[in-house]
Amino acid sequence: MCWSARADVVVGGAVAGIGVACLVRARRSGRPQRLPLAALPLVLGVHQLIEALVWLGTGGELPSTVAATARTAWVVIALPLLPVLVPTGVWCAAHEPGHPAGPNRRRVLALLALLGVAIAIPLAAAVAAHPVTADRHGRTLGYAIGIPHPALLLAGYLLATVGSLLLSGDRLLRRLGLLTGAGAVLCALLWRFAFLSTWCALAALASLLLLHWAGRPPEDRR
Repeated sequence: MCWSARADVVVGGAVAGIGVACLVRARRSGRPQRLPLAALPLVLGVHQLIEALVWLGTGGELPSTVAATARTAWVVIALPLLPVLVPTGVWCAAHEPGHPAGPNRRRVLALLALLGVAIAIPLAAAVAAHPVTADRHGRTLGYAIGIPHPALLLAGYLLATVGSLLLSGDRLLRRLGLLTGAGAVLCALLWRFAFLSTWCALAALASLLLLHWAGRPPEDRR
């Protein structure tokens, strides 16, 4: 995962491949509402592959422009994209015919999707305004972007992403929310200076639950 360029290539390639299978299963299920969230493993797999380039860049093995592009691409996915993609995908899935989520739950999910957009705007502005740096901390990577009010934005970020999964009304999505939520706590405790990198790596592995979810019969959700 985030512990070396080689590990990122192996894990990223495997997760991206399963992400393609996840999209195929979601499409074959005849439930297009699943497609946005089914894309998450592919996005996270590509994310890990990009981080392999970041590793090489920190070791001086890439031209500086390529290394800078890789760092920026990694942060764009981690920060502005994920808090929009995850809650929006959960909200779309909740509109699948026969889904156990009622109107009230769907309204809550819609609010979390809007929260994700609201969080993504200052994160995107920070990425656009400041150069992204990445430094090795032992066997992990720490990113620096210059985000304003990081604690507040992180709380909103986790509420939009993990919260939407926990409130989805779907058994497998709740399990994914529990895994990513527990992963956030673990990464904060063990890898404080590389929280974002380690949590995204664990989220990539946890998202493999979506392969089963994408092709599951609609009645098997609770």
